Amino acid sequence: MAGGLTTFNIQDGFVEALVRGYRLGILTDSEFNHLSQCETLEDVRLNLQETDYGNFLQNEPSPLSPAMIRSKAIEKLVCEFEYLRSQAAYPLSKFLDYIVYDYQIDNLMLLLKATLKNPQVNVAALTEQLHPLGKFKDGIIRSICTFENSPRGYAELYHTVLVGIPVGKYMRIFLNEEGEKGMRATGQVRSLLEEMPTTKLENSLRKYYLEDFYRFCNEEIGGETGAVMSSLLKSRADAYAINITLNSFETALNDLNMRPDRQNLFPSIGHLYPDGFSKIASVSNDDELGQSLRFWKQYNKIFESYRSEEKTIDDLFYEKEVMECELAFEGQFNYSCFYAYVRIKEAEIRNLTWISECIIQRAKSRIMQHYVPIFTRSAQWRS
Repeated sequence: MAGGLTTFNIQDGFVEALVRGYRLGILTDSEFNHLSQCETLEDVRLNLQETDYGNFLQNEPSPLSPAMIRSKAIEKLVCEFEYLRSQAAYPLSKFLDYIVYDYQIDNLMLLLKATLKNPQVNVAALTEQLHPLGKFKDGIIRSICTFENSPRGYAELYHTVLVGIPVGKYMRIFLNEEGEKGMRATGQVRSLLEEMPTTKLENSLRKYYLEDFYRFCNEEIGGETGAVMSSLLKSRADAYAINITLNSFETALNDLNMRPDRQNLFPSIGHLYPDGFSKIASVSNDDELGQSLRFWKQYNKIFESYRSEEKTIDDLFYEKEVMECELAFEGQFNYSCFYAYVRIKEAEIRNLTWISECIIQRAKSRIMQHYVPIFTRSAQWRS
C-alpha cells in the first residue's frame, strides 16, 4: 500500500502539493463567464492573460483559431504533467504512466486507422495530430506509418507495437483472444488488422486498459488510492459500456446472434458490473436501454436527460466525471487527485475550445449547450 497518514508526505508530499497548486489555476466560473462575453479570439487572448494561462498565446500570430488555442492549452497541460512525472517516485511514477497509456491508445489507433486506409500517408502531417501526452518515439511512429502491406510488413508492425510501446501488451491480449495462441503467424496478424473493424480493436484496447489500471490501483497500490480510483474507473467503465450499446444499435452488433460479441467489449469492472452489463447487453433500442437502467438512479437520470435531448450523452457523462474528479480533491494522501487533475484539465480545454468555436461562428447563444461546469460552488449536486 502506498503511503498513509504517517508516511505519504515523505515520498509524495511535494508532488501532491504541486498538483494541488496546479488545481488552483483551473479557470473559474467568473473567468469562463468573461471568456463567454468576448467578441473575438483576440479578446479571448487578452482575457486569458489575467488567468493562470498567462501569456501562453503571446507568440501565436493573428488571426487565432480554436485549434491553435486548444493546441497551446494542451501544451501547457503536458508541461505541467511532465514536471509532475519528473518529481515522482514509484509507485506514483507508474500511476502517472497509466494516465499516459490512455492517450497512447488514442494515438496508436489514429496511426493504424490512417495507415491501413492510406499506406502512403504523410507521416509528418499525421504526427501533428497525435496528442502530445501520448506521443511515441519518432522511430516507433515511422515504423507504424511505413510498414509494408505484406505478411512480412505486418509481422514487423506486430513486433514493433508489442516491443516498442507500453500499450503493446493490450494489443497482444487482443490478438491472442481473437486468434489461436500462435498469433505470431504473420498471415493471421495481417488478416485481423485488415479485415476486422478498427472500432472493435479500439474498444478492446480501451477495455484491457481500464481493467489493467483498475488492477494496478487495487493490487499494487491499494489503500485510499485503490478505493477512490476504483469508483472513478468503474464510472468510466459504465459510461464506456453504455456508449458502446448506444452506438451499436444501427450496426451488426445489434443482431441477436452478435450481442454476446457486444458484451465482450464491456470491461469486467463497473458499478453496473455484472448484472447491469448483462441487462444492457441484451437490449436492441433506446427504449429497452432506458428500461434496463431504471434500477440505477444516477444512470437513469442521465439517460432521461439524454432522451429529452437536453444534452448529448457525452456531455452528460462528462459532467458526471468532472463531479467525481472534483470530489477526488476532497481527500488527501492518495494518488487519485493526479488522475482527477488531468481529466478536469481535459474538460477545461474542451470548454475553452467550444467557447472559441462559438465566438468564431457568431453563435455565443450555444455556449451552454456543451459547456461543462468545473468547480462550480453553486452546482446542484453540491447542495
